[in-house]
Formats: sequence, C-alpha cells, structure tokens
Amino acid sequence: MLRAIRFAVELNFKIEPKTLKAIKENASWLQAIAKERIRDELIKMIMTSVPDQAIELLKETGLLKYVIPELEKGIGIDQNLHHIYTVYQHAVLSLKFAAKRKYNLEVRLAALLHDIAKPQVKQGQGPKATFYNHDHLGSKFTINVLSRLKFPKKIIEKTAHLVRNHMFVYGVDEVTEAGVRRLLRRVNPKNMDDLINLRVADRLGSGCPKAIPYKLRHLQYLIEKVSKDPISAKMLKIDGNDLMKLLKIEGGPKLGLLIEALLAEVLEDPKLNTKTKLSKKAMELSKLSDKELKEKTKIVKEKKQEVDLEIKDKHWVK
Repeated sequence: MLRAIRFAVELNFKIEPKTLKAIKENASWLQAIAKERIRDELIKMIMTSVPDQAIELLKETGLLKYVIPELEKGIGIDQNLHHIYTVYQHAVLSLKFAAKRKYNLEVRLAALLHDIAKPQVKQGQGPKATFYNHDHLGSKFTINVLSRLKFPKKIIEKTAHLVRNHMFVYGVDEVTEAGVRRLLRRVNPKNMDDLINLRVADRLGSGCPKAIPYKLRHLQYLIEKVSKDPISAKMLKIDGNDLMKLLKIEGGPKLGLLIEALLAEVLEDPKLNTKTKLSKKAMELSKLSDKELKEKTKIVKEKKQEVDLEIKDKHWVK
C-alpha cells in the first residue's frame, strides 16, 4: 500500500481507482508491517520532488494515522493572524518547499514536523491564538515519531534539534553579535545552514513571498562575521590546567564554574580571549563563592535562550 503511493509520486502516476479503494479498505493492515519497512518507504517518499503529494495521499487513503498520526491532529486547526493555513496545511507546504529547494532529509523531516505540537499547546482562538513552547514540545514529539519508525539515532537527534531551535530571532534591531555567538553555541555552527534552510521552508510554507528577506540576510552576515569567535570552552585561550596552576586549586566543580564564567565573558566580548586578560579575569572570579559563580553561569544559560524567549509566538513571518 505504501509502495503504491511512493510509485505514484516518484513516477507521476495516478493510482488506479479500484486499487485506491482497496488501499482505503485495508489501511489498518499497515499495523502488521515492520516499522523499518514503513520507515524506508516514508524516506523514499520524503526524498521525492513532490513529498507533499505523498503526505496528502497517505491522508486520503487513511494510512497516515498508522505512519504519523500526530500530523492528523493538525487537520482543521487554525493558527493566528500570522498564518493563512491550518497547522496541517502549513506542515505539508513547508515540506513541499523544502523539497523544491532540494534540502536534505533532516531539513525535510523538520519542515514536516516543526509545528507538530501546536494542536496540544494552542491557547485561544482566532487572530490572537498563541502556541507557546510548541518548539520545545515539538522536539519531543519529533523524537517519539522518528524513534517509533526506527530512524537512525543521528537523524533523530539532528531533526529534533532543528525543530527545537526553529523559532530563533533574526530581527536586525533584536540580534547582537553576542546573541549570534550564543545562538551558534547552542545550535552548533555545522547545523546553522540547515536551521536557516528550515526557516526558509517554514516562511514559504506560511505564504511569505520572500524566502530570504533582508533580516535573514543580515543574520547570515553576522554569522559569517562572528564565525571565528570563541563559542565553546575549548576555544578559550586558557584551559583547566592553566587555571589550576594560576589559582593553585585542584580540579573539581569550582574549576568548571570558573571556565563557564570565563566563557560567558568571552561570548559578550571576544577581545577578552587572550591568556593575559583571561588570567586577570580568572583571579577576580576566583574570589566569588560557588553560589555566586553559579548565578553568573545561570545568567549566561538564560541568555542562551533569549533568542527564543524574546519572540515567543509573535512569529517572524512578516
């Protein structure tokens, strides 16, 4: 049954009426099929040039509820003033544009699943409806969906990571270089292109005419500008051994807190990333208690989330 749909979209065929009727009547038998075989057929559908048609055929035949039932929950769920499509329609259209731009499997899966938790978190109706935390919960749903279908661990982790971070801010007046460094640290530079590709598919699937508006181009410029700046502890010009010698301390929790605090300083100002300046700053920080250091690193961790929290469902489609 899945193969009939896959052949239809791969080869641009129409399914013969009696065959289509038989699929609808026997759809529930898909439950008897190994998840690995379902996964393989789904991947082939997703990687065609028209995967949106495959999803629509899965829905029409009743097979979708046995493959990704979570998607069906978005059928008929209106969004808010920033969206002209229902949750389900938007997911399918985002996948359509991801395929049109020949994005990889993880981006296509993320395009299909990025708003999968919206029906569960929707608050209110009409233009002012909100979907707070749908990115967080959607990441968990994505893990559940792909794990159930026996996807490889790397694909699950990458797709869920993209879904989790798809709400990043990129307003010219909202994003600073320090904010971009924190975004890169959280997302990992190697995932940034895929995350932007997901945003492009998401925008186009929302009915936006411009895939990459000025604001997004500005973000890409900032990413390139700060690409060589330190964003992780291993990029600091001072390490744990240096600190133990300088401060005459042993390895332990306090050493880890000091390194995190130093990284916080460098994320704000990369010019501090010299051994001399970091040594001086480490001497100052070493006088703080563990509680005070935790507060400093806590602030940093909260700042790492500001890219999401500043925008929470004002949405960025405009």
